[in-house]
Parts: sequence; C-alpha cells; structure tokens
Amino acid sequence: MHHRSSVPARRSARSCSLLVSAGALALALTACAPTAAPVTPPVSPSPAPAAAKSAPAPSASPTGADAALAAFTEVTARVWASDSRLQGRAYVDALEHAGFAKDAMQVTADRSTVGNPAESLQFSVAWSDTQCLVGQVGPSTGEPVTAVLPRLADGACLVGGTRPIDW
Repeated sequence: MHHRSSVPARRSARSCSLLVSAGALALALTACAPTAAPVTPPVSPSPAPAAAKSAPAPSASPTGADAALAAFTEVTARVWASDSRLQGRAYVDALEHAGFAKDAMQVTADRSTVGNPAESLQFSVAWSDTQCLVGQVGPSTGEPVTAVLPRLADGACLVGGTRPIDW
C-alpha cells in the first residue's frame, strides 16, 4: 500500500519539477531578450512646396538654417520631379546651382554594392558648425524628406559611407 501512495507523490514531484524547470527557462529566455531601445521622436519631414522659379541664395548663418531648409526642400522637390530623381549627382548639382557650397555636401551612392539601384539616396549640406540640411529620396522613402539635423560628432552630416563629390 505504501507503494501506491508513492506513485501520486512521484507524479506530483515530477509535475512540480517540470513546472519549476519551465519557469526557469522562461526567466532565462526573458533575461536574454534584447532590451527596448529608447524611442527617439521622428523628425517631421518638411512638406515640399510647389515648384518655384528659382530658389533664393541661402545665408550661412546658423539661425538661417530653417530659412535655408525652404530653398533646400524646393531644390529637392524639383530634382525629385525630374528624370534624374535617383541620381545623387543631380541633387548635388542642383543644390550648387541654387547657391549651396559643393565642398560642404555629402551624398550616398546611387547603386548598391551589387549594382542595383539604391533603395534610398541621402544628400546633405553642412550648414554651420552644429547643423546640417539633410535630404532623403528613393523608392523606400516615398516622397522626399528634408530636415535640419545636428552635425555628427566627427563633423559629418551623414552616417555611413558616402561617395566622393569629385566632378
């Protein structure tokens, strides 16, 4: 009879052991899960204004970055509306023609490392010691996005690889 009463006790002990093991596994997996990164509020894209005949020459004062963004956005919209919309050089040339300093610009590659058209093209103008005008266009972006953003610690405006502007 003693034998019969030990079977339910063994089952109960086994069930308890499995429950504890499952709880320990869940705890271990939870501890290994990545923590949530702080959420950074997105930068609101500036709406592209209707195409104007010519952009005003930008002023290089730090307080003029918001005013210069209007001209930068207008140039971006004009190039985006053209057949050259996916060519970084077209944005650089149009921005230079509008009065932005070419030597203060950066642009990403038009093509991926395997030769496909880039899904996203970024270009920028270093505006002051602390600010950049940044644009992004491409199939993955939808409509053009432009913004005034802080310069990176290394002084650049764009993260990652950029191509030389040597033309």
